[in-house]
Amino acid sequence: MKIIGTIASSNFIEELGSRGIFLGGNPGPGENYFNVIQYIDITTTGNATDFGDLTAGKGFVGSCASETRGIAAGGYGLVVFATNVIEYVTIATTGNGTDFGDLTTAKYYMSGCSNSTRGLFYGGGIQQIDYITIATTGNAADFGDLNNNSGIGMGSASSTRAVISPGNTTTNVIDYVTIATTGNAIDFGDLTVSRYAGAACGSPTRALFQTGYNGAWPNVIDYVTIATTGNATDFGDVTEGRSSPGACSTHTRGILGGGENNTGLKNIIDYVTIATTGNATDFGDLLQANTTLAGTSNGHGGL
Repeated sequence: MKIIGTIASSNFIEELGSRGIFLGGNPGPGENYFNVIQYIDITTTGNATDFGDLTAGKGFVGSCASETRGIAAGGYGLVVFATNVIEYVTIATTGNGTDFGDLTTAKYYMSGCSNSTRGLFYGGGIQQIDYITIATTGNAADFGDLNNNSGIGMGSASSTRAVISPGNTTTNVIDYVTIATTGNAIDFGDLTVSRYAGAACGSPTRALFQTGYNGAWPNVIDYVTIATTGNATDFGDVTEGRSSPGACSTHTRGILGGGENNTGLKNIIDYVTIATTGNATDFGDLLQANTTLAGTSNGHGGL
């Protein structure tokens, strides 16, 4: 929920959306990448449902959302090695992706985060951050640079600030930027465990950095308070450590879906309550075991 005003000393509350979507991914080595979009109701538990299709099969896309639109940017597929395509869907409905515009350059190993107005995308083995205005269509513009090249990173946002672990190598670095401006990132602090290829989500106050890869698949969840700076704190554990999952959230609940580890691809979806600490609980299953997928929602902490 979000307080949007006061009437006669009472808060006027707007209920944000609770739909999480997972975009694209890869069903296994040598297989064509998914064009499938699937969705869940984050406030419940249960299995994912088919939403529609991306314009092409791809994984490693960057994703973000406003209250109404979900965005997928860049990515990798067997047909197109790297793409600059940005596409969007209307989250409250179901249906296929529509062309939005282009990134500044074709790239994959993407991540993204947003507030209700601006979406940020980073990855592709470079330091540059791209941004878009979500309510319009058009090409992305240069925002500034991270402190390190960005690969399979993870990031989350409040309405004012994005916190990003760049993930180009096994790193513990966290950067931050102020979303409404443009400019280079500033050092925020460090993760508890160095890794890349995890997934982040959050509430308006907390960002969660979940699992990843560092030669193994740590099951760790870290958290930071977005409005401050400092090192991350241990939150708890995911049900199974894995790399390249997708994540989404409401203001109260964080979700992690899919990924892979040394035992294979995963269709599992986990959830945690963001305001507390503790281990993840089983939520349900994706449509199919899947890795390199992206996630976002119409009720995340940046909205």
